[in-house]
Amino acid sequence: MIEINQDFDAGNIEVVSCNDPADIRLQIRQDAQSDFYQWFYFQLSGARHSHCTIRILNGKGAAYPDGFNNYRVLYSYDQEEWLRHDTQLQDGVLAFKFTPEADSVYFAYFVPYSMDRHQSLIDAAAQAPHCSHQLLGQSLDGQNLDLLVLAEPSAETGSARKNCWIIARQHPGETMAEWWMEGCIEKLLDRGDALTKSLLKKCIIYLVPNMNPDGSRRGHLRTNARGRNLNREWAEPSMEFSPEVYLVKKAMAASGVDFLLDVHGDESLPYCFIAGTEGLNDWNESRQAQLDFYRHTLAELNADFQTQKGYPPKPRGSANLSMSTAQTAHHYGCLAMTLEMPFKDTTATPDEKYGWSTARSKRLAHSCLEAMNHSLESEGPSA
Repeated sequence: MIEINQDFDAGNIEVVSCNDPADIRLQIRQDAQSDFYQWFYFQLSGARHSHCTIRILNGKGAAYPDGFNNYRVLYSYDQEEWLRHDTQLQDGVLAFKFTPEADSVYFAYFVPYSMDRHQSLIDAAAQAPHCSHQLLGQSLDGQNLDLLVLAEPSAETGSARKNCWIIARQHPGETMAEWWMEGCIEKLLDRGDALTKSLLKKCIIYLVPNMNPDGSRRGHLRTNARGRNLNREWAEPSMEFSPEVYLVKKAMAASGVDFLLDVHGDESLPYCFIAGTEGLNDWNESRQAQLDFYRHTLAELNADFQTQKGYPPKPRGSANLSMSTAQTAHHYGCLAMTLEMPFKDTTATPDEKYGWSTARSKRLAHSCLEAMNHSLESEGPSA
């Protein structure tokens, strides 16, 4: 008997009909207290060697319906290797034909990053002598909000070293952001690595690997347990509606911020790119030079990253101060940027088998750290 299951960490799908393998009809569940939806993750069982046609009926109403154009779904038999499979989008219905080679197969919008894996990442990092774990508080669902601080033992907060912050997964369905963070943490835990040594001489690094644990576990695309888009809460966060942002802003106030990178994924655009804070009232040539230096350095370091395509810069004076980077750059006068990675693939460096992948996300993290190191040591623009 064919069964569809989504009752697990980050699972999201609703079954309309699965009686006939040739006509499996599904729809994506909305984020709690929100109209946002796009993330899906489910298990198909009992269909080995059956010619299945799977239709997700409500693609037209998704948060980013263009994200399903030229989209290739991810599937896995072991939840370790995730491969790409073609889909078709017609009249707002996302459909694909698939013949499972085993009794169980998983499908997901992007490779999931479970809260169990998150906890293992935190536990491993906290054992390193140059990494400390701070529990900032709890989410609305009672999950931990974790901060990792990496510094050489002689480095004290408030010293001459810069305070560099990196946050990820404000939008929980953008799981590539935490895969990026895993690569970042793995690199920084290696005290023998030349890049890590160089960075820790210059800065104290503050990492929030998962800003939205509730949305992550619930299988949300964009919001927390109260339906709040955390990247629109930075002007006036509250413990009632957005404790995640409130607690991180409080920790930032204690340390100060000299650099911020906020890591995301973009559903529609097939590029890796960085968005800056050009819309600030006090944007000037010096701040533009800092942004350009980082972006162009990163493009030289990693072929997956480019500077030609992305979000158009906001006109000066039109910054949205409810967003993390604009609020932080406005308050601290620092370089603050949003890194975007694709759900699909990069057009210039495509991978037919995996598309944009966890491995590429992690490699990009290494390059971003190297670009940060160059920015910190440059005699010209710096963070």
